[in-house]
Amino acid sequence: MSERVFRVWRGSGEGGLAEYRVEVNEGEVVLDVLHRLQATQTPDLAVRWNCKAGKCGSCSVEINGRPRLSCMTRMSVFEDDEVVTVTPMRAFPVVRDLVCDVSYNYQKAREIPSFTPDPAKAPGDFRMSQEDVERQQEFRKCIECFLCNNTCHVIRDHEENKEHFSGPRYLMRVAELEMHPEDTADRRLIAQEEFGLGYCNITKCCTEVCPENIRITDNALIPLKERVVDRKYDPLVWLGSKIGVRPKDTPPVPNVGRYSDLA
Repeated sequence: MSERVFRVWRGSGEGGLAEYRVEVNEGEVVLDVLHRLQATQTPDLAVRWNCKAGKCGSCSVEINGRPRLSCMTRMSVFEDDEVVTVTPMRAFPVVRDLVCDVSYNYQKAREIPSFTPDPAKAPGDFRMSQEDVERQQEFRKCIECFLCNNTCHVIRDHEENKEHFSGPRYLMRVAELEMHPEDTADRRLIAQEEFGLGYCNITKCCTEVCPENIRITDNALIPLKERVVDRKYDPLVWLGSKIGVRPKDTPPVPNVGRYSDLA
């Protein structure tokens, strides 16, 4: 057992860092220490958490400036004399202490048109290659911790972008549906025009902070950008736009305005 210095953000928009000395045991994670602070020194400390197993995404914070899950960040990663600073995610409004209002993310989720299968096919008629299955499984590992959206400078540094930019989490959702072999909707146009794909400059910061090690940039954002470019510069699409005829392979996306699970 040792004693460590913790600096924890307290308050809301007008808050600041409060310093505590707290006991730390071998093998503990940052969330354990925050719970000890609640139990021994500051019972009104607001901390969001649920599973404590890295699968719910609730305990997202910034620890020494890096977006992390507090339940998966072991105290052993810090030097013995290193001060541990815990602050809320910077990209979202602070409700109180370490709890943020992440409703922006759910608003963007609701704007994504649902999975759109071929109505002529029964669910039992769906066929997918193993490569397609593995791609979908990787995207489905997301626990919606929103660390990727938090670290994305397009959201973090430019509040005005939130109206037209879905962030890496939900651009990945658009890519997931666009690349699903049984989804019949063409999502390339809305990816660019409604969800702000063009704002992404593929710095890979979202990939670096993902606790599930999803290759967001390489496997979702870049392939989606390639598909958008292919559509934009497809000579048949260009010709169709000039004569008012839409190519048969680009049906319009139904604006159902609802996020739902794949069938």
